[in-house]
Amino acid sequence: MKKLFFITFLMITALGCVQKSYEQTVVFTLDVSNVKEKIETVGLRGEGKPLSWDADLPMNPIKKDSLYTVKVSATTGYKFAEVKFVVNGKFELEGKPNRRVVFDESRITNYNAKFNTEK
Repeated sequence: MKKLFFITFLMITALGCVQKSYEQTVVFTLDVSNVKEKIETVGLRGEGKPLSWDADLPMNPIKKDSLYTVKVSATTGYKFAEVKFVVNGKFELEGKPNRRVVFDESRITNYNAKFNTEK
């Protein structure tokens, strides 16, 4: 009987620890005015769909060769995401940690950055 109680207790405890998921939106804005070469592509990479470390999520120009943006929405149980920006296929901040985007409690986060510059 003790074994059955213990197993039941473990199952209830494990089920109670499931992380709640919610819809999170992040609006990324990237300043690329410090890039000296001609800009062909600007993208975002990261963990979890719709992001990927293998392919850019294209960013759209607000002001060509200066300011780009992309809006990302996903259902997640996490409170943050790790990302890096990519210009012309080159990752920023080589050899340095990924950018950590902490989500706003309002479920909409605005993240502004300058390419290859740590905050």
